[in-house]
Amino acid sequence: MAVAVVEAYDRLARRVLAGPARLGRTRLVAVDGPSGAGKSAFAARLADALAALPGGGRPPVVHTDDLLDGWDDQLTFWPRLEDWVLGPLRAGRPGAYRRYSWVRRAFVPRPVPVPVAPVLLVEGVSAARAAATADLTLAVFVTAPAPLRLARALERDGPEILPELRRWHLGERSHFAADGTEARADLVVDGAPRLPHDADRYYVRRR
Repeated sequence: MAVAVVEAYDRLARRVLAGPARLGRTRLVAVDGPSGAGKSAFAARLADALAALPGGGRPPVVHTDDLLDGWDDQLTFWPRLEDWVLGPLRAGRPGAYRRYSWVRRAFVPRPVPVPVAPVLLVEGVSAARAAATADLTLAVFVTAPAPLRLARALERDGPEILPELRRWHLGERSHFAADGTEARADLVVDGAPRLPHDADRYYVRRR
């Protein structure tokens, strides 16, 4: 039986800032996990906690869904993230990326700036892939039961995406099994916790 522990976001934020900067002068935090697990909410709350620290500013958050060239780019978007964001920051320069419009099915022309900052959060499926290990200060894996994740995704995006979503779930399961992401993660978070807690201030860690 898995043991769960309630921990504070502000404590995790301090842990991140105390960690080494491995992406140039930036501490890279990857928030990974399957679709619908709660990655976006976790990343937003950690960003809030970092912003609330004395002298802290809100870190930039890059969502990998914004870099995908449609459904078929589930895992192959990485060179785009590297060229537009990670590479420049590694060299001490600001990055910028173009956000993909799922309505227009094209990248919008206006760039989204990514400044050189003490912390960068990258959130999305495969964000903590093995290829990123050397740059990472913290790798987080958020998990939740498959039926709940499916229900969350359909509620968010509508039932018409179900065929693509089922194919997406197969792809992410294969990726996580081959990559060993959860086993390598520094922190595994329960995205559907039963323990009572204030979700804005605390998360539930699995161990």
